[in-house]
Amino acid sequence: MSAAAHGVKLILIPEDKYSDYRYDAIFNAYKWDPQFEDRSTVAKHVVLLDGETAEKLETWAERLSEETMAMEEELIAGAGPAKELGLPKQIYRELPRLKNYSREKNVRLMRFDFHPVISKESDGLNWAVSEVNSDVPGGLAESSVLPGIAKKYIGPEFADCKPGESAAARIFEAFGGLIEKDSGAVAFIHATSYSDDRQVMQFLGDYFNKRGIETLFAAPDHIKWIGKKAVSVIKGRKCGVGGIVRFFPLEWMVSFPRSFDWRGYFDCEVPSCNHPAAILAQSKRLPLIWDKLDTEVPYWKKLLPPTADPKSKKLRDTKWLYKPAFGRVGEGIISRNPTSEKEIRRYRADWVVQEAFESRSLPAADNTGKTEDYHLCVGVFTVNGKRAGFYARVSKHPIIDSKAQDIPVLILNNKKIGTDKKL
Repeated sequence: MSAAAHGVKLILIPEDKYSDYRYDAIFNAYKWDPQFEDRSTVAKHVVLLDGETAEKLETWAERLSEETMAMEEELIAGAGPAKELGLPKQIYRELPRLKNYSREKNVRLMRFDFHPVISKESDGLNWAVSEVNSDVPGGLAESSVLPGIAKKYIGPEFADCKPGESAAARIFEAFGGLIEKDSGAVAFIHATSYSDDRQVMQFLGDYFNKRGIETLFAAPDHIKWIGKKAVSVIKGRKCGVGGIVRFFPLEWMVSFPRSFDWRGYFDCEVPSCNHPAAILAQSKRLPLIWDKLDTEVPYWKKLLPPTADPKSKKLRDTKWLYKPAFGRVGEGIISRNPTSEKEIRRYRADWVVQEAFESRSLPAADNTGKTEDYHLCVGVFTVNGKRAGFYARVSKHPIIDSKAQDIPVLILNNKKIGTDKKL
């Protein structure tokens, strides 16, 4: 099955334009930290999706989003199977505080990661979803700004290509009806000592600020609670907080000193993106309790590879990936079977195993004319269950991890890839 059958193609940015493109990304798409070790994180290619494929991925993401939110609400109402999600015990004890959570009073942001695969199914399904980034998904500037920048640097034959939705615009619109007048600034919560986290929040904060919303940038422990309302305390100054955008993983908060009341995030009445309820779907062990819930999840069951508990004896029969329940950006994935019962026991209740799909590599030329194979992950954002843009990463290895490169996504209007000789 060719790349055209997947409706996706990688387009090279000309060598004499790549340096300008990379600088443009750094200064105008908030890619302040464009290196990982000795590698550039800004790819030399652009992802081109045909319109039919883009629509398919977005539709799937919307269906998955609705199923995910329904599961969250069922877990909050009953909380029974939630014990099997591998949550840190400090967080699990606080789940009853979610009882007043309402999706209508918050902004729910997710990113579903899709991969082109070699289909083994009779229905010819040629994409698989590996996970949902439910708690603090990144890639907002790469979704909202980078595609428009990249379009300037590729040839005129791609003039009818267009960026997808803007994640920043969809988040801003979702907050619009929730922030009370004179309630205070929107607080962008992140690990303030890390430039790669700050660039995400600075981009979104600037987007809000340019549209008339007061913003502030804070660490999690800069937020204090008065009842169920939030105030920011930075350098001894107090100010009201009318909204929260959190880009700090919830499970990291348990490591703060006891003097910091991170539990206030759970039942606060401040509109949040994302509310701590998002931690339930962040766990990669969620598929293990699907059959214990009343919520039907047909799209999850169709698109996610088989998932099991690491202690399952059937793991000897096929190839499995071992994943930490709260691993992020591909961290900690082990792509081999354990060699002994003792090793299996290492992967306790906070791990999961997933059948490895066969990633479909995509051929792409470099500036010397040599063709190399790349593996692609296309993330589809949703905001309150509606499509909200694409964020893609590309790697020469099947596992897309922190070494992968960010690559912009453009959508081809009114054509299918493979029907035009130039494409």
